[in-house]
Amino acid sequence: MPNIKSAIKRVKVSEANRAHNITVKSSMRTAVKKAEAAITTNDSEAKAAYAAAASKLDKAAAKGLIHKNAASRKKSRLMKKLNANG
Repeated sequence: MPNIKSAIKRVKVSEANRAHNITVKSSMRTAVKKAEAAITTNDSEAKAAYAAAASKLDKAAAKGLIHKNAASRKKSRLMKKLNANG
């Protein structure tokens, strides 16, 4: 545990940021899984699920939680599946 006041604050802030990042990443993964499930079952909500997942991916990439190319790749693969299932 740090002794310097600014270092103590830094630990608190970084822990709060880490907790927030975990929730954002988790909700992103959940949205992607829901979209994949909707696409594979030819659900009528597949396009809406894709849109939600794409939005979460873009937001995560904007925050630096995942690389922008990784977000783009995941969106591309989801769209490919969506178009294949018609």
